[in-house]
Amino acid sequence: MNSLLTIRRIVVAGLLGAITILLGATRAGFIPVPTPLGDATIMHIPVIIGGILDGWLVGAILGLFFGIFSFIHATIPMFKDPLVVFLPRILIGITTALVYRGLRRSNEVVAVIVATVVGTLTNTVGVLGIGVLRGYLPLPAAVGFGVAAAIPETILAAIIVVAVVLAWRGVTARRRTADL
Repeated sequence: MNSLLTIRRIVVAGLLGAITILLGATRAGFIPVPTPLGDATIMHIPVIIGGILDGWLVGAILGLFFGIFSFIHATIPMFKDPLVVFLPRILIGITTALVYRGLRRSNEVVAVIVATVVGTLTNTVGVLGIGVLRGYLPLPAAVGFGVAAAIPETILAAIIVVAVVLAWRGVTARRRTADL
């Protein structure tokens, strides 16, 4: 039987969940910026890594952790709205996993980069889009904030995620070879 929660998935979710909790509890994952949104984030990076390494369920669980810390640390009304803070964050891991799964057979590095871009944009577009739909932001402001946040967050995430995922793949491949 192919279980959704294998021991490996639980371990990966636990490890990345601990990193997410550390980033959220210390606020190291929320970088203050001088915009009305208040923070840029790196909290999406463990969520993306989890989605790539172990699929949509691990990514969704990690996204939930991200959402919890966004909600706890909210200082503006938009981030006190559960729909704004939870739905896009959970979707980060799901969209990342699906894009990676669809592209991984063609080129591993390209698949990781594209999945990272999609995951980062899922967060940015999701949060700002729901913020616009719920009346927290006018569309022009959301587009401006989105461009300002998405570019550095995407570049940083791509560098970190590619390094971590490829290193993880290399370690597990060497371990499997050593086990033979």
